[in-house]
Amino acid sequence: MFSLDQYLPVILFILVGVGVGVAPQLLGFLMGPRRPDPAKNSPYECGFEAFEDARMKFDVRYYLVAILFILFDLEIAFLFPWAVALREIGAVGFWTIMLFLGILVVGFAYEWKKGALDWE
Repeated sequence: MFSLDQYLPVILFILVGVGVGVAPQLLGFLMGPRRPDPAKNSPYECGFEAFEDARMKFDVRYYLVAILFILFDLEIAFLFPWAVALREIGAVGFWTIMLFLGILVVGFAYEWKKGALDWE
């Protein structure tokens, strides 16, 4: 069967992750200065006042860059476990990940062709 000892590292990992995320925010809230001024309380977006409607259309390159980020994020998320288990999965696992990376390269080539990497 299984025992709860197997889950102890996972539970500790989750608790440490939550602690690292919550502790700095809590410390900043409790110990941080509270000196609001008009500039600090004013609405902002990217460091300056909003000058257009929030419902304006975005350039398609914004979405292409988002797709590019997801593409590389997925690639890295799958490469770490693959690298750890490479000896156990053998040649079939190697060629499977090469096929996966080939599909990602096709996506990258599409992004490049559409000009998502060219900023003006």
